Amino acid sequence: MKESWTRNLTRYADPEFSAFMRRAFLASAGYDGQDLDRPVVGIADTSGDYNPCHRDMPALVEAVRRGVLQRGALPMVFPTATLHEILMSPTTMLYRNLLAMETEEMVRAYPMDAVVMLGGCDKTIPAQLMAAAVSTVPVLLEVVGPMRTGDWKGQRLGACTDCRRTWAAFRAGELTADDLAQIEGRLCSTGGTCMVMGTASTMACLAEALGMMLPGGATPPSGSAARLRHAVATGRRAADLARRRRRPVRVLTPAAFRNALVALMALGGSTNAVVHLLAVARRARVPLALTDFSAVSAQVPLLVDCKPAGAGYLEDMDRAGGMPVLLKALEPLLDPAAFTVAGRTMGQLLAAFEAPQGWQKVIRPLDAPLGPRGALRVLSGSLAPDGAVFKAAATSGALWRHEGPAAVFDSIEDAVARIDDPALGLTADHVLVLRNAGPVGAGMPEAGSLPIPKYLARQGVKDMVRVSDARMSGTAYGTVVLHCAPEAAVGGPLALVRDRDRIRLDVDAGTIDLLVPEEELSVRRASWRHPKPPLRGYARLHHEHVQQAHLGADLDFLV
Repeated sequence: MKESWTRNLTRYADPEFSAFMRRAFLASAGYDGQDLDRPVVGIADTSGDYNPCHRDMPALVEAVRRGVLQRGALPMVFPTATLHEILMSPTTMLYRNLLAMETEEMVRAYPMDAVVMLGGCDKTIPAQLMAAAVSTVPVLLEVVGPMRTGDWKGQRLGACTDCRRTWAAFRAGELTADDLAQIEGRLCSTGGTCMVMGTASTMACLAEALGMMLPGGATPPSGSAARLRHAVATGRRAADLARRRRRPVRVLTPAAFRNALVALMALGGSTNAVVHLLAVARRARVPLALTDFSAVSAQVPLLVDCKPAGAGYLEDMDRAGGMPVLLKALEPLLDPAAFTVAGRTMGQLLAAFEAPQGWQKVIRPLDAPLGPRGALRVLSGSLAPDGAVFKAAATSGALWRHEGPAAVFDSIEDAVARIDDPALGLTADHVLVLRNAGPVGAGMPEAGSLPIPKYLARQGVKDMVRVSDARMSGTAYGTVVLHCAPEAAVGGPLALVRDRDRIRLDVDAGTIDLLVPEEELSVRRASWRHPKPPLRGYARLHHEHVQQAHLGADLDFLV
């Protein structure tokens, strides 16, 4: 019986009896001594009926299983929670840490020599990377891959930047209800994750840049032959690693995170990646801060033409060669010493990969970028002393320097109830402020990109400055300041803003300021009160232990 099966024994105060019972119950499932003499590869499965993005994951599980068996190891599939962005309330971000904890504990509790973690939809990959950072067995990530695009009246459509674009057009009166009903059936044409450079695509690409995924795994579409072949290769590699037991901390090094930051900026990736990478790094005991994002952003231009920062989709990036081509383009900026789950360093992988003869327009070379440096910016100032995040690549730049009066919404519910009320008298110059939507206040939902008030949208207003302690979908766009820390629910400056206070944004200077004298703020602070915590359950635990956005919004006892 392989040593794998005698580890992590159920405790009956008699180890030999525990092993005997384990063999007996495994025999009931058809396993014999030959099975139990193989290394064990766990396969973490996040599929479920509540997650249409993971619709094709059962085939992925079987492909990984096939690869494991080909290398003579024993695959063991186990389920973990499935987190779907659209079908969960109030937000999957509330449950990211719960999935990370569950995955960590299952890997620790079950006997296994390595594990393949299958994810895709936005929070699954960050949660699995967080669990991998503290794993004592080798970990490889595999993803379901992006959807393919749909179409409507000759327009190419993709979730979910086009979801937002068409919804904004409907609110502005540019599309009818019948138009919207037709579009609804065409936006998500296949299984898979959002096919733009949203959070799911960004995190898949960053898992590859970190070295936690075999090369070429981030972009093949869900259900495609390339996706299944990559899953088989991942199963083979996991079986090989099961015999070597190389811990993920060997991969998740400062060099790896530096490479991930470079890739993030070149991708024009999701702002959510900032809070996720911070959480993973802190678990891996790698010192990473918002200042590191800012420093790398200033050095790396935008290279990938994908919505919302560009015009293309993930299937276009895949046809252009995917992450191997992008990393080859970024080779002068990457740390070649970073080790990967492929068993070679990033430098060795890139040395063996030939650059394309003619660069395609979807992935540009460094000397002919799609956009300038600074795709993601870090802001600070009196409204966000510990920092805020801004996606410059998804804006026109027209409002980068703006000063205007605040219109304050105390919660998401307050914004829903009042934002379209003409009695508010909002103008395009107003700064929309949403508070109590941060990690403690509301689990940090993707509510930061508040809709343009309907009566302004119908006047042709396309963008306004919006400021919050919430997040924004990676598929969204606009002049939106996010992740303001400390958040309102812990008494941050956002809690003290009142209607008509002046707020000044200067993206190039990296500042977001509340133009109210400190004396007045002290008076307001004295009357501020902590919000009531949730009554019970995980929401209560999260409220009491979650850290601020600039620290990764992880639970304090897990860092």
